[in-house]
Amino acid sequence: MDCTEALPLMHEYLDGELKGSEALALKEHLLACPACRERLKQLEKVEALIQAWPEQGVPSGLTERIMQALPPEKRKNPWWQWVRRHPAASVAAVFLLVMMGSFMSLWNEDTELLVKGSDLQSVVIKGDTVYVPAGSTVAGNLMVENGKLQVDGDIKGNIVVIDGSVVMASTAHISGQITQVDQAFSWLWYKMNEWATTISQSK
Repeated sequence: MDCTEALPLMHEYLDGELKGSEALALKEHLLACPACRERLKQLEKVEALIQAWPEQGVPSGLTERIMQALPPEKRKNPWWQWVRRHPAASVAAVFLLVMMGSFMSLWNEDTELLVKGSDLQSVVIKGDTVYVPAGSTVAGNLMVENGKLQVDGDIKGNIVVIDGSVVMASTAHISGQITQVDQAFSWLWYKMNEWATTISQSK
């Protein structure tokens, strides 16, 4: 807090309206700033003089005229005050919103068929469909993005299908788990888990 921020809080303090975190912030500032401590003493003296002034000596309507001449009190925006008090959290929130926006745009724009796996020699691709023919075996995990997966053979691993579908014949056998990611938030969660796994494996 700087001196310009402390001054209006001093007035609130003298009016008995300063509470909570603002009162604590003003107290911390006054402990560190001799100039503001002196200013508060002067304001307290002025307040004491005004209160001690005999009411008979005050011209009629003077108080009302003074109050009307004062500038209107600025409304405090609690959201802006929170942002000023928590800059790191605010930056993190903005970063998260930007990242989510970029992820959503990637989700909408990415329509190219992508096939990943450690053993793709038995996989057949026709158009937007990936086939594992009957009698063939894929040794390892298989990921298909933006396409269909038709499994007639065996897959010794996990299957992940992103923005697509899985069709399994009665002859199909899958030893791992099948994960289908159909929505943007599910895709975002899947990607974050994938990155976390990659980072943990690289250490």
